[in-house]
Amino acid sequence: MVAGEVSGDLLGADLIQSLRKRYPRAHFVGIGGERMRAAGFQSIVPMERLSVMGLVEIVGRLRELFQIRARIRDYCLQNRPAVMIGIDSPDFTLGLERQVREAGIPTVHYVSPSVWAWRRGRIKGIAKSVDLMLTLLPFEARFYEEHGVPVRFVGHPMADQIPHEPDRAGARQALDLPEEGPVVAMLPGSRRSEVAHLGPVFLDAALWLKRESQLSPIYVIPCINRARREQIEGFLAEKADYDELDVRLVDGRSREVMTAADAVLMFSGTATLEAALLKCPMVVANQINPVTFWIVSRMVYIEHVALPNLLAPEPILPEFLQEDANPEALGQALLQRLTSTDTIERERLEFEKIHHQLQRNASERAAEAIAALIEGQPLPTDTEEQDHG
Repeated sequence: MVAGEVSGDLLGADLIQSLRKRYPRAHFVGIGGERMRAAGFQSIVPMERLSVMGLVEIVGRLRELFQIRARIRDYCLQNRPAVMIGIDSPDFTLGLERQVREAGIPTVHYVSPSVWAWRRGRIKGIAKSVDLMLTLLPFEARFYEEHGVPVRFVGHPMADQIPHEPDRAGARQALDLPEEGPVVAMLPGSRRSEVAHLGPVFLDAALWLKRESQLSPIYVIPCINRARREQIEGFLAEKADYDELDVRLVDGRSREVMTAADAVLMFSGTATLEAALLKCPMVVANQINPVTFWIVSRMVYIEHVALPNLLAPEPILPEFLQEDANPEALGQALLQRLTSTDTIERERLEFEKIHHQLQRNASERAAEAIAALIEGQPLPTDTEEQDHG
C-alpha cells in the first residue's frame, strides 16, 4: 500500500482494519503515515518524503521521488504481494501501479483522480495501471464503466463519519459562540493565492449584508495555519470599515466551525462536500488569475465546480466565479440562506439525499472488492450500487 498524504493515511488505516477482518495474518507494507502504522502497517519510507507541493519543490525532489518509486517497485517484484494498493496521490502512485501491474501483480487505485473533469486522455494510462478503481463518488464509477475500467463505487468515508444530524449546539458551545443568533462560517481557501483573491471579497460581502439588512452575524474564519491567520489579520487591519463586523478567527477546526454555522460562504474546493454533509446552506465562490481561468475553462468538461452540484440531479448551490464573485452578489445569496425558510429547507433536504447516497461503509466495501480481486472472484454488486445516480 502506498499513501502520500494525510488524507490517504486516514483512508489506508481504515482499509487495513477492514482487510484484516478477512485476512488476519496479512502483512501490510509500503508507504504510510502515523495512522496506518498504528494499524500495524510497516512503512518502508516515511510518508512525509512524498508530501511535495509546488512545481519548483517537485523539480528539486524529482530524483529522490524516482528513487523511492524504484525502491517500492523492487520490493514488490522481490516479494510478490497479493495486491498493490495506491491511495490517491495519482502523480506518484499510478506510475508505480503500472510498473507493478506489468510484472503480473494485481493493482488497485483508491480515490479516483479528477479525470472525469479535465485531461480525460489520462484514462488510457489509468486503464494500463489498474486492475480495479475504487471511487468515492457515483458519477466517477459511471465514467470508468464507460471506458471499460473495472470499478466499484464504495461511497465516501466522510459520509460514514459525519452524523445525519450534526450537533450545532455542541459546536457553538465548544467554540464559545452564543446559542442564538446567526453565525456564518467564512472559508476563503487554504492557499495564500485563494485567500488573497477571496478574503477581501468575502469581508466586503459581509459589510454589504450588514448595511443592506438588519442582520449582524458572527463571522467565524477557520485558519489552516499561522500564515493564513496572519494574512487574514492583515486584511482586517487594512480597512477601518471591517471594525463594524464581528469576525472571529479560529485555528483549524473547520468542521466544527461549519457545524456551528447557519450558512457558509466558501471557496469552491472539496470542503463544499463536507459542508453539504453537515447540512449547512452555502454560497460558493472562486477567483483566479484571468489568464489561468481562460486556459482552465477550455480544459474542463464539467459545468459546475461545487461537488454538491455535481452530485445532485439539478444544481443546488449558487456558484460565483471570477467577476461574478462580487460583494453584492455574494451578500444577496448569503442573505437568502440566512432568511429564506424555503431555501434553507430545500438545500438541507438535498444535502440529506447526498448523505444517503454517499454513506456506504466505504472501507468495508473497498475491502470486499479488493478481496474479490485477490481471490479471482467477480466484483460484488448490489442494488444500491446499480442505482448510483
